[in-house]
Amino acid sequence: MDLFSRSWTALRTAVAELPDADFARPSGCTGWLVRDLVCHLVIDAQDVLITLVTPAASEPTRDAVTYWDIVETPTGDDPLDALIVRLAAAYEEPRLLKFHLDDVGSAAGRAAGLADPTARVGTQGQVLTAGDYLSAYVLEWTLHHLDLIAHLPDAAQPPAEGLARSRELLERIGGAAFPASFSDKDALLIGTGRRAPSEAEKAELGEWAARIPLVLG
Repeated sequence: MDLFSRSWTALRTAVAELPDADFARPSGCTGWLVRDLVCHLVIDAQDVLITLVTPAASEPTRDAVTYWDIVETPTGDDPLDALIVRLAAAYEEPRLLKFHLDDVGSAAGRAAGLADPTARVGTQGQVLTAGDYLSAYVLEWTLHHLDLIAHLPDAAQPPAEGLARSRELLERIGGAAFPASFSDKDALLIGTGRRAPSEAEKAELGEWAARIPLVLG
C-alpha cells in the first residue's frame, strides 16, 4: 500500500513539474504524446477510485501477478486509445490537464491510503484483495513514469523501490528472471518492449530473448 502511494505520488509530481512545452513531446508509449499519456493517467486514477468502492463478496480470482494478462502488441486501432488522443487535445492548455490529474489523482491516492488491504474488490470481472490490486498498480505507475520521461532526460526518475518491485512482478509474470547485470530500469524497458536489447544483452538473455516483449493488458 505504501509503495503504491510513493510510486503514484512520484509520477504525479513528475507531471506537475513538466514545462508546458514538454506536453507536446513524444512519450514512451508508441503514438502518444506526453499529453496523451497524462490523459490516460487521469483515466487510470478514475479506475482506481471505481475499483476501491466496488466491493466483492466472492473469493479472489486474481492477485498482483495474475491481474496482468500478456496480450498481443497493440495495433493502434483500439477505440479507447483514439478517444484518449482526442480527449487530451481537447484540454488545449497543459495546466488544465495538470489540474485534472492532480484533482482525481489525489483522490485516488487518498482512497488507496484509506483502503483495507484485505478487503475484496471487483474490477474487469475479476476479484482481488485491495492490497493485491494496489500492488499490481505499482507496475502500472512505474512503467508509465518511464514512459513519461522517455524523451525528457532531466525529469525525475521513478522511485528505486518501485523499479525493483516492478521488475520482480514482471519476472513473476514472465516466469523467468532477467540477468543480474540488467538494471531494474533496463529490465523493465527491455522486458516490455520499450527498448530493444543490444546484441550483448540478447546474448545474456538467452532463451528469454525469444519470449519478450511481454505486452501487458
